Amino acid sequence: MARRPMDTAPARVELPDVGLDRGWEPPILLAITLTLFAFGVVTLYSASAILARTAGEADHYFVLKQLTGGAAGFVALAVCERIPYRIWQRLAWPMMGVTIAVLVLIILPGTEEIAPRINGARRWLEIREGTRVQPSEFAKIAIIVWTAMMAVKKQDAFQRLSKGLAPFLVVWMLVLVPIVREPDLSTAMLIGLLGGLTLFAAGARIGHFIFLGVVSVPLLAHQLFGVGFRADRWAAWLSPEGLAGDAGYQLRQSLIAVGTGGITGRGFGEGQQKFGFLPEPHNDFIFAMIGEEWGLLGVTFIVLAFTALILIGYRIARRAPDMFGQLLAVGCTNLIALQAVLHMSVGLGLVPTTGLALPLISYGRSNLLVTFAAIGILMAVARETDLDWRPDTLERTRRPDLARQGVAAIGPRFARPETASARWATSEPASRRQPEEVG
Repeated sequence: MARRPMDTAPARVELPDVGLDRGWEPPILLAITLTLFAFGVVTLYSASAILARTAGEADHYFVLKQLTGGAAGFVALAVCERIPYRIWQRLAWPMMGVTIAVLVLIILPGTEEIAPRINGARRWLEIREGTRVQPSEFAKIAIIVWTAMMAVKKQDAFQRLSKGLAPFLVVWMLVLVPIVREPDLSTAMLIGLLGGLTLFAAGARIGHFIFLGVVSVPLLAHQLFGVGFRADRWAAWLSPEGLAGDAGYQLRQSLIAVGTGGITGRGFGEGQQKFGFLPEPHNDFIFAMIGEEWGLLGVTFIVLAFTALILIGYRIARRAPDMFGQLLAVGCTNLIALQAVLHMSVGLGLVPTTGLALPLISYGRSNLLVTFAAIGILMAVARETDLDWRPDTLERTRRPDLARQGVAAIGPRFARPETASARWATSEPASRRQPEEVG
């Protein structure tokens, strides 16, 4: 009788047939997600109550909005978890086309009625009064899905720059240029990094990325040091005395918040920086609020929770049944990992101020919806992976079980010296192969 792999849930654990009983990764992912979201709602209430009162709203104004986003996000998670992840391959081009069209729409002259300028930027599409979505957030998912789909198709063309990396750059630029024009350089750089990392995991040559980096230096230098407010942020970050000026005000207040928290923090609701000192305490600098009110213990909890979520995501990617599943899981995990690391780094003064949200915790319904959807996709990949591991499924399917064959890396880059086509060609499961004749 076939032995049950150690990675799957024991037979005595019985859960509803929603895909969560097919391995330990999906339920743990869901538990971490809900825990972070619940912690975020509590922290958001403390961080935003003063802002809400100042705006003439009730204390729970931002919390109620976040809960509606969380409800929509949980629906998105459930739907994405139930959809077979290979369907995203067929949706890649439509998703990319709609994303580009909407991103161009919100920066066109004459569209201010549906894309109002808020705080000097046109980043939002107004659905109805009081309800806005941020298309650049959905572009993160679109770029991951499209890049993963194209990487599978163009796997054998990666050796040539003109047919490997160049076609990706053309489409990426159609997404990135409108976002830069909003302006939102930090999000544009994040999306470009998501696409690049997905392509790198697929086996693209590192030399091509180095060449691309060298070519991009003048453009990035102009955007970072040639635009007034960005240059001021860099100067304030690079020069300690700059922290005392207006440009370094946010970073200075963030460091004060984290530093005064100590080991256990001031206590829930007792933070002082939210009283008009720390800008955007409910969003861009919510990690600093966690440090002030929950101290080192709260910061450690957040770091460990995100670390666990990220490691599980990469484990799902490593064990995915095919290349598209691996790249999709890598991209969704990177989406959460990069935002979390950069947001926390900003709060600690390790990188210049960027304005990226802390996934599942910062206020922002568009980001929350996209994060929930990405976790749902991860769960879908894990669910189909564990189906492939079941002995009865192995007897029925002819699809290769790459995880059982020992593919130990998140992408074909680490499985050389075989060719890409051979690595991902369909082969019969070990249980159906005929034994070799001897002699």
